[in-house]
Amino acid sequence: MSVILSYIPKWSIFGQALLLIAVPILIMSFFGWLRKEIISSFALKPNKSFSSVKENDEPKSKPLTGQYDADLASVRDAIGQNSDVRFREFKISGTRIRAAIVYVDGLLDADHVDTHLITPLMMHGIPDQEWDNITHSSTSFQQYMTTQLLPVNEVNETKDLLELTETVLTGRTALLIEGIESAFLVSSPQGKSRNVEEPLSEALLRGPRIGFTERLGDNTGLLRLHGKNESLILSKFEVGNRVKKELVLAYMRDIADQTLIDEVTSRIQKIDIDDPLESGYIEQLIEDDVLSPFQQLQNTERPDRVIASLLEGRVAILLDGTPFALILPATFGMLLQSPEDYYERWIPGSFVRILRFLAALLALLAPALYISFISFHPGLIPTKLALSIIETRQGVPFPSIIEALIMELSIEILREAGIRLPKPIGPAMGIVGGLIIGDAAVNAGIVSPFLVIVVAVTAISSFTIPVYSAGITLRILRFVGMIIASILGIFGVVMFFLLICSHLVKLKSFGVPYLSPMVPYTLDDWKDFLVRLPLKVMKKRPHMLKPNDPDRRN
Repeated sequence: MSVILSYIPKWSIFGQALLLIAVPILIMSFFGWLRKEIISSFALKPNKSFSSVKENDEPKSKPLTGQYDADLASVRDAIGQNSDVRFREFKISGTRIRAAIVYVDGLLDADHVDTHLITPLMMHGIPDQEWDNITHSSTSFQQYMTTQLLPVNEVNETKDLLELTETVLTGRTALLIEGIESAFLVSSPQGKSRNVEEPLSEALLRGPRIGFTERLGDNTGLLRLHGKNESLILSKFEVGNRVKKELVLAYMRDIADQTLIDEVTSRIQKIDIDDPLESGYIEQLIEDDVLSPFQQLQNTERPDRVIASLLEGRVAILLDGTPFALILPATFGMLLQSPEDYYERWIPGSFVRILRFLAALLALLAPALYISFISFHPGLIPTKLALSIIETRQGVPFPSIIEALIMELSIEILREAGIRLPKPIGPAMGIVGGLIIGDAAVNAGIVSPFLVIVVAVTAISSFTIPVYSAGITLRILRFVGMIIASILGIFGVVMFFLLICSHLVKLKSFGVPYLSPMVPYTLDDWKDFLVRLPLKVMKKRPHMLKPNDPDRRN
């Protein structure tokens, strides 16, 4: 930049100012055009040949015939090659009618199958006097089976072989009976799962010490337990093309905006993926801007955080197989808030929240400011401090950007290693490794002691962010700011910060501005933004969510 400015006559101050303004605008325009081109590339038209092949490959429906041997053979041909699928054939006591149950070992409680299915049918069966009263029509026999011989809470019937096999593979038990043209689908308790424990990814200081588990039924039960309200709606969806998984959309019927619910429902129904292994897949498939480094949905393991968000007018997504729920729409302020802010009195809660905002700025800009001041603007530093820094940098063979990158990359590697290592040695390795590397680097003259302080403050500041994913975003952008600062100095740091602000202003999460209530400005919503005012003052729900019931106290 300084070389370019040297070609402009010294008297042309307006030319220099114009260039300083035009260059960032051109860069922003270029990246905006590139972003539109990349997004448009995702909107590909469906391949007709692929669609036709996919439709032809789908298994066709086949009805059950009521012939025991043929129906059982069809089920064996469909899923019998799986080693975990169990077939148990027997005769119903008191009759000569053959029957068979089909289930997947490990997906349900085998003792429950023995107690509530096999025992009533094989041991008790149908008494002679009852059998005489039953007509030989299949309808009457089916009714007797469901009302007298199957002591379970849910029994469905199907005549479709494809539906039967899919249901069995998802954890239910199928009962085939000779002479009946339909199969009974019986619900059974699922197999072993992890107990409800304290959330691992969110440290608790105060509040309920329970977190979601990998079982969707447990998670919806926790929501019901914490949100005892008849307006809590849990809508179920099925996602995944090859591996089917249940997904639940949770919201408060009389609070959440119907437009938001319809938009989320539409995006969920458009999900096209073989297997959504974790809620992170859902997050990436339904977010607004896939190129933004900022997360547009909040993930959490805490039921109390989910319920609090639902009462504000947001919606939540829970996926079977993961303890992480998604809350949307998300804003930047949400990522720096914690449920403990509301459990404590408003003065300490507000102080800690402001501290987090300041720590986020330090985590983002501290190394970049150090590089710009040391390399370009040492005159802006107080004289005594500047002399002290210059003295500590004597003998350092690298420029400030190189030594900063060495230390920051070392800290990031240590942090990642500490996460992947077993819990007993992970934290200890991170602390000891940081101390050893920092001290060795200073003694070797590779970095200056002042930089070690800056890097340590930056790392500690990033730990104050309650949401881990938000911390990752600031860590990535920190390196971008360091590189820009090494080229343009303090001017580059300012432009870098303005670029981030301009992106955040344009970013939206399901129609809600990402920087709200700051932009657009909403006075009522500022009661729970930078500071958290007393609960008696917070009588309105966030205006930005457009809730059906804006009053918190009815």
